[in-house]
Amino acid sequence: MKINILCVGTKMPNWVKEGVTEYEKRMSKALNFSFQEVPLAKRSKSSNIVQCVQKEDRAMLARLKPDDYVVALEIGGKSISTAGLAERLRNLQQNRQDVTLLIGGPDGLGQECLARAAEQWSLSALTLPHPLVRVLLAEQLYRAWSILNGHPYHRD
Repeated sequence: MKINILCVGTKMPNWVKEGVTEYEKRMSKALNFSFQEVPLAKRSKSSNIVQCVQKEDRAMLARLKPDDYVVALEIGGKSISTAGLAERLRNLQQNRQDVTLLIGGPDGLGQECLARAAEQWSLSALTLPHPLVRVLLAEQLYRAWSILNGHPYHRD
């Protein structure tokens, strides 16, 4: 199974890059895990935000393969615990499905991405800045992997 995280935005602060890189290193041999970025649509005071999000959606959808299992990270999605995430990953791994997790930009994901997703997950009921979501998601994937492999990183 391959886990691909597809994100809107290409100019992340160093702390985001360092955090994601740390978890990529920890998982690189055990879990085929990668981040891909699509550019944030240019915004100005007169921009139509809906059109900007649609442009970002199209860029994300263009990177998906037809057989990818897509999960949208959305504040209104299903709340999932770390143990629940581990179980979902176990099921997807047993089905040999590649998974692509979508992280929207500052205005979230548009209807096209949400429609393409088989599931919508929420990492928190809090509104999180999209750069922080990358680090949080990488850590939670590592923690879920740790649970599945009996690694002592996760403690109940």
